[in-house]
Amino acid sequence: MAIVPQWLAQPRHYQRFVLCIAGLGGLLYGIDVGIIAGALPYLEASAAARWGLTAQQLGLVVAAVLLGSVLSSLAAGALADRFGRLPVMVLAGALFSLSIPVIALADAYLPLLLGRLLQGISGGLIGVVVPLYLAECLPADQRGRGTGLFQLLLTLGLVLAALLGLLVAQQIDQLAGQASALVIAAKDRAWRQIFWLSLPPGLLFTGGACLLAESPRWLLQRAGGPAEQTHQRAQAAALAALCRSAAPAQAQVQLAAMLQQTPAQAQQGRGSLLQWQYAAPFLLACSILALNQASGINSILAYSVTILDQAGLPGALANSGDVLLKLVNALMTVLAVLLVDRKGRKFLLTLGSAGMALALLAAGLLFAAQESGQQDVRPALAQAVQGRSLQLGSAQLAALVPAGDWQLTLAYSYGPYKATRQLRGAGGNIAGVGLALAPPVQLEGDSVIGAAFRRLHLNPFPDLALAQQAPLLLERATLGSLPAQRHGWLMLGCLLLFIASFAVGPGVCVWLALSELMPTRIRSNGMSVALLINQFVSTAIAAVFLPTVVQFGYAPMFYSWAACALLYFLVAALLLPETRGKTLEEISLHFRLARDKPAEAAQPGGVPE
Repeated sequence: MAIVPQWLAQPRHYQRFVLCIAGLGGLLYGIDVGIIAGALPYLEASAAARWGLTAQQLGLVVAAVLLGSVLSSLAAGALADRFGRLPVMVLAGALFSLSIPVIALADAYLPLLLGRLLQGISGGLIGVVVPLYLAECLPADQRGRGTGLFQLLLTLGLVLAALLGLLVAQQIDQLAGQASALVIAAKDRAWRQIFWLSLPPGLLFTGGACLLAESPRWLLQRAGGPAEQTHQRAQAAALAALCRSAAPAQAQVQLAAMLQQTPAQAQQGRGSLLQWQYAAPFLLACSILALNQASGINSILAYSVTILDQAGLPGALANSGDVLLKLVNALMTVLAVLLVDRKGRKFLLTLGSAGMALALLAAGLLFAAQESGQQDVRPALAQAVQGRSLQLGSAQLAALVPAGDWQLTLAYSYGPYKATRQLRGAGGNIAGVGLALAPPVQLEGDSVIGAAFRRLHLNPFPDLALAQQAPLLLERATLGSLPAQRHGWLMLGCLLLFIASFAVGPGVCVWLALSELMPTRIRSNGMSVALLINQFVSTAIAAVFLPTVVQFGYAPMFYSWAACALLYFLVAALLLPETRGKTLEEISLHFRLARDKPAEAAQPGGVPE
């Protein structure tokens, strides 16, 4: 057991320390997700030159975090039940801290891939266990603030990762015009430096977690068996843990409330998990997490620059809008942390999901108005296709495009190889502008493992080598006027409303729904499954986003997100109970009473409440 500093013996200081460690957990989660964006350009350049890293291998390095997160989030609940919440938190921090030198010192592809997998495993454990620990250890009046702080630092982790990338980018820009070998060496140092700079938060989280007390609810849950002595030891350990964060008298009251719930749990411990008291909160939490991602939050954050550019804010203006979105996200999260224990989860989640639905609907209408003026020019372009190529000179293009500012958007394919092209210009000044589409020259060949799985019909990804012989197919070709800059500012306003609504409600409350709703018996494993559903929906949305906007435009995507946000609002307003100020035992009692009401009403003389 770690030696606890004297200042941590005071409950108020200990509660603040718990909040700080929770915030560091959110920071690590955000770094896990965002750190690769700043390092990727330099990793791609240096690793390709030094190790011969292929595009397929680079893609696996990027995706390794998602794979590790999926695997660990599924196992996190079982690990937390078997070994305790605290050891899994320490393990998550240690894995993150270990991943940094493994990545930063990598001299080949496999160590780099291993380090990224470790980061993903750490992120999956943190995403489940830290909110779980906060829900079980913080007093009811501080639970919302603690989980909100986790989300706030998660948001700041994304910002920190972006700032680290920007800092290193400025160093690389100063080497413009230098010899190629010097630039490659500088880029190799750059991506390693980005990872090294993210090591201190991992070490602080790991060391701080070692000073925390175990979850009192887990200690009582582990007190199974008939021996009275076992129960007494468990109660003593739980009371000692409670006394770390509360005065002795208050700790005794909290322990008594937990012990009142424990016999009911023991009596029903062998019951079916399909009972209403378990199924209802589990399905509600899963629905909230799935709808949280189905609203498009991750895709909007990832493609905000592209969305604003398409809406009429070109170049630097679109990047400035992206910075403004991230700033509003952080500021509104601060507001949510201040309000979540005052106004309640249900109020903020209902308010936020309503604002998201309105913002997404408005954005969809803006894109629909813009895209309705576009005309299909595939027949005209098809006449210019010769063999497997398309060539349009400036004279041919001038006869096609209208006067004034215009943009031509193409989606084409060669078998499984799909690509897009966009041309912009002014109808009166088109000299030197042309369009050329040709078969891809260099493509990643099918891997041995990929080919083996494909023969068994288990590989969902096509063999890109088939594109070498496939004909050119124009899937979409639209021509229209460039949107006015005013249109782009209106779109930025819609996105700002969306981000502000998300941050003040779902951004914080989703973690509370994940940790507060489920009864103790299923909380850890239920959170693992719910977070896995969250990641699956996020991945599915990311997979369909670009193909959808290429084939059908942006409006249908925003309309579908608006429909999911509306469903989110209905679930929050009609099904979600208010959990503000309630202990976890009182929340569990709400679902157990809801289960008993129909049975009471069915009895002779029974009157439903």
